[in-house]
Parts: sequence; C-alpha cells; structure tokens
Amino acid sequence: MKKTILAVLVLAATAAGPLAAETFQIDPMHSSVTFRIKHFVSKVSGRFNKFEGSFDYDKANPKGWTAQASIDAASVNTDVEARDKHLRSSDFFDVEKCPTLEFKNVKVTGAKGEKAKLHGDLTMHCITKPVDLALELGGTVMTKQGLKAGATATGTINRKDFGMVWNKALDDGGFILGDDVEITIEIEGNAAAKKG
Repeated sequence: MKKTILAVLVLAATAAGPLAAETFQIDPMHSSVTFRIKHFVSKVSGRFNKFEGSFDYDKANPKGWTAQASIDAASVNTDVEARDKHLRSSDFFDVEKCPTLEFKNVKVTGAKGEKAKLHGDLTMHCITKPVDLALELGGTVMTKQGLKAGATATGTINRKDFGMVWNKALDDGGFILGDDVEITIEIEGNAAAKKG
C-alpha cells in the first residue's frame, strides 16, 4: 500500500513538470551598477545610486531566466559634482528628456556551470540597442530573511551607439574621452513574496 501511494506521488510530480522559476526583487542596498570610461590616459569610474528591477531564476532551466531593470539617470555619481552635472546634461544622459535607463533581457545562451551570456535590449539616452553581457551566477542561499540569489553581469558598450557623441580634441590628435564604456552590475535579489 505504501509503495502504491509513493508511486502515485512520483507520477504526479513528474506530470507537473519542473518547478517554476523563482522571482527575485533586486536589493539596492546590496547591489551596484558601475561603469568605467577612458579619460586622457587613465579610466574614470562612476555609478548609479538609484535603480530597481527583478529577475527570474531556476538553475535547471537557463532558457527561463529573465531580467529587467530601471535606472534613474539623474542618480549618476562620479564623486565630482561638476562632472555629474555635465553627465546629466544634453551632452550625455539628458535626464530631463530621458530620465531612465532600462534593460530587459531577450534570451540567455551558452549556459555552462555558473556562467552564461545574457542578451537584451538597453535603452539609454532615449535610444534602444541590443547588448550582450557576460553573466556569472553567485548561487542561492536561504537566510533568516528568506531566499536570496546573486549574479554579476559585465560588458562593454559604445556610448556613440546611444547618441552620446560629446568629446574634445587634444593637441596631439587624440580625445579627452574614449568611446567604450565598461559596465559591471553586481546584483543580490530577495525572493518575491508569493501571491495568494
């Protein structure tokens, strides 16, 4: 009798298929969105202080991974107020016309172990372009506050693709700023509360 009940439970679980991906809300207190760009002969770093988003994650089903985020463009911070004011102007982010940066993934490919490629659409300076990010998973852990998951996404974009063309020529023929912007996104998320 016990064997029969056990068999029925196994069949029911099999018929139900794999568990749905868990949805996580980004924890801004333990996450960061940072960037680096060449300035003369070195690189300057910056970050965004305000952002939100969510991601769906099921380790067994990479094709079901999703991610979306919204960043407050005016929260750009390089620790130099004059420079930050310039970045908020129409020369760069133009925060009055384009107040947010948005990312939404389209698909995940090449998942192997803890690494994968995240393909998505990035909207910045009111222009949307496809971007590819290298994804490294940090795993999940159950805490007193609930289930947490983490990941790191890195990539490089060309700012001119998003209409940010401001620059100044140097006497030797070079320019003050580089075109490539290195992006690093460190994310920790908390499992969303279940409805119902």
